[in-house]
Amino acid sequence: MSENYILSCESTVDLPYSYVAGRNIPVLFYTYTVDGKEYEDHMVRTKEAYDRFYKFLDDGFLPRTSQINEFKYTEYLEDLLQKGDVLHIVFGTGMTTSYLGAISAAEALREKYPERKLIVIDSTCSCTGYGLLVDIAADLRDEGKSIEEVAAWVENHKHKIGHQFFSTDMKFFRRSGRVSGVAATVASVLGICPLMCLNYDGKIVAYEKVRGVKNTINKTVDEVVAHIEKEPRHKIYISNSNCRELASEVKALIEKRLPQYKKNIHECQIGSIITAHCGPGTVAVFFVGDDRPKIS
Repeated sequence: MSENYILSCESTVDLPYSYVAGRNIPVLFYTYTVDGKEYEDHMVRTKEAYDRFYKFLDDGFLPRTSQINEFKYTEYLEDLLQKGDVLHIVFGTGMTTSYLGAISAAEALREKYPERKLIVIDSTCSCTGYGLLVDIAADLRDEGKSIEEVAAWVENHKHKIGHQFFSTDMKFFRRSGRVSGVAATVASVLGICPLMCLNYDGKIVAYEKVRGVKNTINKTVDEVVAHIEKEPRHKIYISNSNCRELASEVKALIEKRLPQYKKNIHECQIGSIITAHCGPGTVAVFFVGDDRPKIS
């Protein structure tokens, strides 16, 4: 861990915990509840936790997720502040209002620890797109950039983290309210896979209807190719919720269309908190490119 400051994130980065911990990035965990019992976001820490979550879905349970409250942020951030200055990157406000709790906690803690720097940033990102942003911030930290320099880079580039995704089963998007019930129902009945993205503000937008999975994969990769940085300075992450074969098809096509990125494409699993809202059968591609669109 840097002697000067601590880079911190939340479990919805949807990177394996072993990887995040190995980069010396502390994690604040989200939780989900099933049948009155609370479980931590698994972050692929154990196969048992991963299998348990999907068994809940198979058995018809709809896990309930909740925001991180001010008290939990205060407890977590204060522990870090006792060790050094802190740059905490928060799960995007397009997905949750937890950021408000983080801001309130930070204001109180700055008064309590005036000798420390505490910077809290809304990532406006989700899933492994959020993870990609944090991953790059860790690269900059390890290059020797100051807390202010890394924070400035994150603020200036967070809207350039592309989130392109689709799902073969829209019922979870409908249940969670992330996509309108009418749009999700029509998609299911007609065999349509809506193309979806995160917009500039970090909200999910279903912006084009595509019939058939193969066509959807092709259109998804078309969008990535159109908007990604042409020089491979950063990673591409491809994440899936229990549909690795589909993700592998997406990866193979990206390698064909963007051969310069071939050695810099990494596959991940979508975590339990995000999957509670998107369900199984979702594939997402995350990359650095143009500013995300200002559409709703």
